[in-house]
Amino acid sequence: MNHSLFTTKEAAQFLGVSKAFLERDRWAGARVPFIKVGSRAVRYRLSDLEEYVERQIRHSTSEVA
Repeated sequence: MNHSLFTTKEAAQFLGVSKAFLERDRWAGARVPFIKVGSRAVRYRLSDLEEYVERQIRHSTSEVA
């Protein structure tokens, strides 16, 4: 099991999205799981990012998420 922790910037690069996307996602209910370290630091586990990517797989553009 890999316990690598990514910063928001690193997680955004891994997913190919902006930091703002992840910041909005946390504010709106966090589809991408994250970890709070202390009172302010936010980190993402590699395993959670990989699982998120797997959940995004679709077979048609008309498929409902």
